[in-house]
Amino acid sequence: MSNTADELDYGGMRFDRTGQAEAFDAIGDHYDEAFPHKEGQVASAEWLIRSLPAGSCVLDLGCGTGTPTARQFAEAGLRVVGIDLSDGMVALARRYVPTGEFHQADIADLRPGGPLDLGRFDAVTAFFSLLMLPRPEIPLALRTVHHLLLPEGLFALSMVEADVDDFSIPFIGKTIRVSGFLRDELREVVEAAGFEIVDESLYTYAPATVDVPPEVQIFLRCRLAA
Repeated sequence: MSNTADELDYGGMRFDRTGQAEAFDAIGDHYDEAFPHKEGQVASAEWLIRSLPAGSCVLDLGCGTGTPTARQFAEAGLRVVGIDLSDGMVALARRYVPTGEFHQADIADLRPGGPLDLGRFDAVTAFFSLLMLPRPEIPLALRTVHHLLLPEGLFALSMVEADVDDFSIPFIGKTIRVSGFLRDELREVVEAAGFEIVDESLYTYAPATVDVPPEVQIFLRCRLAA
């Protein structure tokens, strides 16, 4: 699949992130307190570490506080670059993973012709970050990920299984908007963006906070399709 700027044209789409970054600025370290167990995320990062040559460069989309994912990569000797919409989260990531490189940015900034060019990567992760986008934008974000990967690149992502689009929910004392897919539709969207799914796992998760309901987390491990 080619990835020209024309093919990734967002068609003048308006990126409404109103309140999203501010919510996570306020949440800060409370995010890790609400989600203390991240077995699926840790396992997917370990898969990438096992699969990548030493010194590989990994992009963590929606890096949050940098824990556990960016820290895992850094401790494994990989070069890690992270972006997050929240200045507060980026500040925490820089503190917790001092060898990483972190930027306050939107995934849409990384599209071909977008305002931020970080180069190409051996692997990309998007753990619960794509769900912050409206559903029509998620396929475009996935194609942006495709564009960011080097040949033979790997991609690990996770989403919460839900049939919702830009839906407001209470979240750790704030309100955020989230989107999701049922698992079969998520597979279709990911494959249509030019990825081969090589492994899938599901986790039923009950966060350690009363205002976030139990959820089914979908983890996909992918490579660029031939």
